[in-house]
Amino acid sequence: MSVSYEVDDGIAWLTIDRPEARNALSKEVRDGLWAGTRRFVADDSAAVLVLTGAGDKAFCAGGDLKEMAETSLEIPPPDFLPVFGRNIDVPKPTIAAVNGVAYAGGFLLAQQCDLVVAASHAHFAVTEVKVGRGAPWAAPLSWLVPPRVALEILLTGDPLDAQRARELGLVNDVVPLADLRSRAQDLARRIGGNAPLSVRAAKRTAYLSCPDVYDRAEEIWAPVYRSRDAQEGPAAFREKRAPVWEGR
Repeated sequence: MSVSYEVDDGIAWLTIDRPEARNALSKEVRDGLWAGTRRFVADDSAAVLVLTGAGDKAFCAGGDLKEMAETSLEIPPPDFLPVFGRNIDVPKPTIAAVNGVAYAGGFLLAQQCDLVVAASHAHFAVTEVKVGRGAPWAAPLSWLVPPRVALEILLTGDPLDAQRARELGLVNDVVPLADLRSRAQDLARRIGGNAPLSVRAAKRTAYLSCPDVYDRAEEIWAPVYRSRDAQEGPAAFREKRAPVWEGR
């Protein structure tokens, strides 16, 4: 099983358990994330969700590029994976406990959580420009960080370390890896101890100013997903060679 779900003292832990592939988003992982998210939403015994990855290398390295190359994936369908607040309503609070790299789809998962606690060795990146893929899901990024910072993240694809991510406001807390679970559990427990209706209303209030830009972003990225370059990036990754971009 590539994704596990457990409840610890009223806190649900949803863990991507594919460390040998840096917790990449294979179909099995995506299906497991959907099942776990739905289970949490319906689980009256769990007040807060903590999303994390197994191992000490990766929270989630993003899409499974080998699988993408094999299936010639163009535009991911709307239900490709659960995007909290976009294609599934998660009224209860969520925390990302980032135990390593959070790249591409891994960045997405962390971004869509309400709070982020990161291990000190964690790194964050939107790497789509390096493999010719699309990132319409990153539309809220310039709401989370200053626009020029968002542009640097999106245009370079270069990673940010955990401390820099905290300075920019992408991360709430940075801790040693050995303390990650306990710190996330403590944060979740403090939230879970508050009045549940007030907590849910507070979450909804915080997102009132978040611009609804996903639809426009998907229009912008559609021709990128359909391009030859979008197939070349995953193919080059699979064949362990440098991509040859055509710009079409």
